[in-house]
Amino acid sequence: MISVIIPTLNEEKALPETLDHLFAQKGDFEVILVDGGSTDKTLNIAAADKRISLIHSDSGRARQMNAGAAKAQGEWLLFLHADTHLPANAINKINNIEDSSPILAGGFRHKFSGNNRGLKLVSWLHNFRCNITRVFYGDQALFVKRHLFAYIDGFPDEPVLEDVLFGEILLKYTTPVIIPDHVITDSRKFEQSGILLSMFRVIAILVCHELGLSVPRKFFAAIR
Repeated sequence: MISVIIPTLNEEKALPETLDHLFAQKGDFEVILVDGGSTDKTLNIAAADKRISLIHSDSGRARQMNAGAAKAQGEWLLFLHADTHLPANAINKINNIEDSSPILAGGFRHKFSGNNRGLKLVSWLHNFRCNITRVFYGDQALFVKRHLFAYIDGFPDEPVLEDVLFGEILLKYTTPVIIPDHVITDSRKFEQSGILLSMFRVIAILVCHELGLSVPRKFFAAIR
């Protein structure tokens, strides 16, 4: 079984469609939604669906995902952003990985919704980087065996880049597999903030990480 863990913070606009896509999946899975203090209708949306286990935690995506993992019952943990849609048959593909398989973690290729050329370039670079490094971004629906996640103590408790930091640790224990199907992330946040500005912020965050510099707090919203 797969435990799908969704961290949320004021996701009333994107969450309903994400849940519709998720519950259209076939296969054995549970859904754990971990809210970090939403003040919009996110909690109402989650509470209205009895298929969802709703829990609360301190805000911060790493803390929320770790809290969800602590409640999970599945053999696999799949971390899904509230604005990202899984490809068709994704759950079955993960569930069908044999117990004897060496695969312990993986993720999907990435695509933004819409037809903006700038965002298409971002996704292309996103996927190109992942092909080389096997380090996944959070919006690529990372999945990992629960026992391995526990062994490496989950996501580092950092306000940004928890996905990249976790992926770098994960590489010490396994080589994640890339499933060639695409997850689709809602481009709304990038478009509202301005695509060029959002791209600059993401690049600046990654450069700070590679150089060992602290990330300016004003950039945090670019990857939240």
